[in-house]
Amino acid sequence: MSIDINKIFKNRKAGIIGNYKKSSVMILIYEEEGKEYLVFEVRSKQLKSQPGDICLPGGRIEANEAARDAAIRETMEELNVEEKDLEYIGEMDYFISPYGSIMYPFIAKLKRIPEEPSRDEVDHIFKVPLEFFINNEPLLYELEIGPNLKDDFPYNYIQGGKNYKFSKGKLKQYFYKYQEYIIWGFTAMIVKSFIDILKNEL
Repeated sequence: MSIDINKIFKNRKAGIIGNYKKSSVMILIYEEEGKEYLVFEVRSKQLKSQPGDICLPGGRIEANEAARDAAIRETMEELNVEEKDLEYIGEMDYFISPYGSIMYPFIAKLKRIPEEPSRDEVDHIFKVPLEFFINNEPLLYELEIGPNLKDDFPYNYIQGGKNYKFSKGKLKQYFYKYQEYIIWGFTAMIVKSFIDILKNEL
């Protein structure tokens, strides 16, 4: 068997090893009376996945769809707004979760608060002053992650067997409490990353 390795790899573009679910979210900034707010959704309680959780507008990236386009499309669908109601600003750093997903956050201004978000996906929306996040550090809890090996794991294939020093890690979980709302999980992680960038500039 002859394989032309040079031909295969010469102009090949790097990708990510493994199969990941890819989604996009939008950090929405709304200005009212000279004050800036971040806009959040409370997910519909009828949804099968994470009902009632607080999130940013967004969803899964469709086949052959750019991440930015997905964020805009999902925001329009969930909030029942038009593209003219959004002013795209730029992109945030993306996040690769230990659970097999990649999340691409973007930033845009929302020109009006929608009166009727999609009831299929959104219970209601609310806004939080940007200065709240700047002035309040979130609660941090470190979630330990590591191997959860079963009895049929082939320990005999590795040096040290059951005594092998498997890698472990910690996933930072942030919690913001604003009025009756708890913003946590990947949403809080993205918001904190956004705020940290702002603080570094300040």
